[in-house]
Amino acid sequence: MNSVCTICARGGSKGVPNKNIKLLNGIPLIVYTIQQAIESKLFSRIIVSTDSQTIASIAIDAGAECWFLRPKYLSTDKASKLDVILHAVKKKKKKFKTSYDLVFDLDATS
Repeated sequence: MNSVCTICARGGSKGVPNKNIKLLNGIPLIVYTIQQAIESKLFSRIIVSTDSQTIASIAIDAGAECWFLRPKYLSTDKASKLDVILHAVKKKKKKFKTSYDLVFDLDATS
């Protein structure tokens, strides 16, 4: 079964600025989520959707895919998470001509 995991990590958090890359025991928060997704061995691909080049670099170093930056209209606090997930899956399908049986989303802060 072909499955994809998305992790949505906006750079412009208002409540806790840069929360997705805050260090916890010396490791950026998002890295814990990426590591869990990798270790689960449940996903064909792990895609991080972000509007931040810093988050993208950290995600790639941690083993996730992040070859695009999320557009501004999907990077506001009013943007729907479902729209962000669909955008990431569509970008993946367009780039790699791949569709998925299952799409999962993990929160960087959970």
